Amino acid sequence: MSLIQQLVEKGILEKTRAVALEYEIKSSGLKEEDVILEKKIVPEDFLFGLKSETLKIPLKTVSPDEVSLKLLETIPEESAKYYKIIPIDRQDDHLDIGMVYPEDLKAREALEFLSRQSKFAYQVFLITASNFEDLLKKYRSLKQEVERALEELETEIKEDEGGKGTSRSRGEDLERIVEEAPISKVVAVILRHAVDGNASDIHIEPTRDKVRVRFRLDGILHSSLFLPTKDYLPAIVARIKILSNLKIDETRVPQDGRFSTRFEERSVDFRVSTFPTTLGEKVAIRILDSGQRKIDFKELGINGRNLSVIEKAIEKPYGMILVTGPTGSGKTTTLYAVLGLLNKEESNVITLEDPVEYFIEGVNQSQVKPEIGYDFATGLRHILRQDPDVIMVGEIRDEETASLAIHAALTGHIVLSTLHTSNTLGVVPRLIDMGIRSFLIPPTLSIAIAQRLVRKLCPYCKKKVKPKPEVKKALLKEIEGFPPAVRQTLKLGANFEIFEPVGCKRCNNAGYSGRVGIFEIMDINERMGELIIREPSEAEIAEEAEKQGMVTMKEDGILKVLEGITSFEEVLRVAEEK
Repeated sequence: MSLIQQLVEKGILEKTRAVALEYEIKSSGLKEEDVILEKKIVPEDFLFGLKSETLKIPLKTVSPDEVSLKLLETIPEESAKYYKIIPIDRQDDHLDIGMVYPEDLKAREALEFLSRQSKFAYQVFLITASNFEDLLKKYRSLKQEVERALEELETEIKEDEGGKGTSRSRGEDLERIVEEAPISKVVAVILRHAVDGNASDIHIEPTRDKVRVRFRLDGILHSSLFLPTKDYLPAIVARIKILSNLKIDETRVPQDGRFSTRFEERSVDFRVSTFPTTLGEKVAIRILDSGQRKIDFKELGINGRNLSVIEKAIEKPYGMILVTGPTGSGKTTTLYAVLGLLNKEESNVITLEDPVEYFIEGVNQSQVKPEIGYDFATGLRHILRQDPDVIMVGEIRDEETASLAIHAALTGHIVLSTLHTSNTLGVVPRLIDMGIRSFLIPPTLSIAIAQRLVRKLCPYCKKKVKPKPEVKKALLKEIEGFPPAVRQTLKLGANFEIFEPVGCKRCNNAGYSGRVGIFEIMDINERMGELIIREPSEAEIAEEAEKQGMVTMKEDGILKVLEGITSFEEVLRVAEEK
């Protein structure tokens, strides 16, 4: 009995729809499972559970971390991909084989042939299509793929040298090598592995005798690959320059560019920066996933008092929300979360960004191009002629942009932007330094948000422990300084516990997986407004912020330590850096 017929018997699928689906399967040549999943009739786990019962073959879910590269070598990648079969475990000469379509006779014949050729016995298990795709990615080891491509390059160069033997200039050689497929493959492999590994940045840099490739994961740089000789660097940099539309023959000055590419139905943008060093050019690439993305405040780490202050500010019909922090602290992501709540059918929402990081349906997003005179100030002047309700400006960098943003907020618009200061206390002095008159700030600035990103503890291996005496003392001292309203919500016993990192396969033994924000949010209420008009010092602003119950970034981090989200050491590392 087919899966569709079984779904009809179980009352999940109507007979008329089942007939239409069966006709579609027959006419398209697609697999029954693919059509059912595409139409979202039942979840994948349920469907394959049903298939497991029908075929009397056990269903197994396998983590890619449990499958070694050596085990994968028993079945070539091409065969695995074509027949949807993959080795998932081994005991001596006995293999467990995962199959998406064990009923497929051709796949069974191929498996039987491979078992005779490589002399192994096997047992078949059913695995889901998505689990198979995750396992298939294991074949693509970064080091192996790059080594293979470099071997191809060396072969091509030797063959070329053994041919005509004509002399060429260094520039001609470089252009020729960049045109070769292996160099394009090296760059493509590096980009794909960075995207698959959820890296935020790629650094390709020369050392004395090698090329080092590092990926930034959860805010920390990790060495991912070393190319055996520095000779490959100029060709790799040149390939990236070609993709970014930069000058290939200019190596003396820094250059900036960007390009986009697709990875498995997903568009990804790359922002490129080249930088000359004494050992050669260094390349830094920021990875921006431009797919539409819904961002949740709680997912970002905003809750409690901070969440209520933001929600109150968003409800105002006009005013400015400024987010501050260093580069890479998640400022734009926070603005996108605010934008998501303000993006309504009745509102005209326009953004000016550099670059557009995520596309949001219903929002008019524009990318500035300073090289042609289209900067934030120019764009902001034109936005005001577009009858906007909500304006997002990527960054307030100069006096003119600051003045236009204040004017926009003053004339009935909601304005979102970012500013470079170390905390919320520096926002008002920074605006005054940029030429904004102090009496204009209280009626326009609604809230100032400062933030950093801390690594989250891996949920699979984090360990509950009693804090060391010195850590416990430091924590209790910080808790004493909490605003009274926050302190009252804490229920800590004398022997309270916290979590610490351990490390496992799922987090690559780092002990951390993913990141979350720590925030401080200053509300520009009436009393704060009266203080601002007098052009106060940061100390005076801090005193008033404390009275209004503001939670500092460090205090927000401590709360996340007590909740088991991150570690005390991680909060100290991030919150105390300037």
